Amino acid sequence: MQLNDKIYIAGHRGMVGGAILRCLKQKGFTNIIYKTSTALDLRNQQQVDEFFEEEKPGYVFVAAAKVGGIVANNTYRADFLYDNLMMESNIIHAAHKNNVTKLMFLGSSCIYPKLAPQPLKEEYLLTGLLEATNEPYAIAKIAGIKLCEAYRDQYGCNFISVMPTNLYGIGDNYHPQNSHVLPALIRKVHQAKENNSPKVIVWGTGNPRREFMFADDLADACVYLMENYNEKDFVNIGVGTDISIRELAELIKEIIGYEGTFVFDTTQPDGTPQKLMDVSKLHSLGWQHSTGLKEGIKQAYKDFLKREVVEG
Repeated sequence: MQLNDKIYIAGHRGMVGGAILRCLKQKGFTNIIYKTSTALDLRNQQQVDEFFEEEKPGYVFVAAAKVGGIVANNTYRADFLYDNLMMESNIIHAAHKNNVTKLMFLGSSCIYPKLAPQPLKEEYLLTGLLEATNEPYAIAKIAGIKLCEAYRDQYGCNFISVMPTNLYGIGDNYHPQNSHVLPALIRKVHQAKENNSPKVIVWGTGNPRREFMFADDLADACVYLMENYNEKDFVNIGVGTDISIRELAELIKEIIGYEGTFVFDTTQPDGTPQKLMDVSKLHSLGWQHSTGLKEGIKQAYKDFLKREVVEG
């Protein structure tokens, strides 16, 4: 990519899209376009077609998605499947029709089978049953990968896919019902400290292991791969190490300075026992993450505090 190439970020107001936007600006890219969801409904094919015909972007990052934690995924199953299928299909097809030079589709580690061997290698895709609670979202993301592969096979499009691990960071979602585990714990622990609550209830046993990556590291990896990777096969993006939910809760407790205790509600679901990405392919391509988990959570908590003051 040249610094003046026209780049479209779908989902620029989300945590991932926002991080990609910051990364591109920091690297000196000047011709970046984006639209809010009120100005451009990515589920509407006509609107997306008209946008691409008018703007003619050269490079596209597909970071737009309907996302959420276990509760949201399991409650709004039709919405998660329909919205994500429509958004990615419209963008990928419009990119093909308008001769986009290169497109990157961002998936999710939930595409892998629930009981796949650990760490998760790229070749494990479609080798077993998915985790039931977020199956609709996972199926939509798998469809996005296959769409990119199919447009490459049939039309020669340089469309690539990347699979990020669990993400957190600046601009995360802290909604009480719809957030992922790390931001949910930040919110719960912060509120418990503010209210002098003696305990915090955490869903599940605390035993599942998860890998967490700072969103700005993901953005750097995405820009690196956009500039250096042109193959059909998708690439895992992660840090290559994981932590139990119990250990994560204790780390957040330490960072926030909470002195109470955790109570694990074992009547609630754990989800997949472990999700650790094999990132050997990414490392072989010349990229590794730079933000440690403790430092990243500190930055995320600072952002949470700023937003709490602003949003009240």
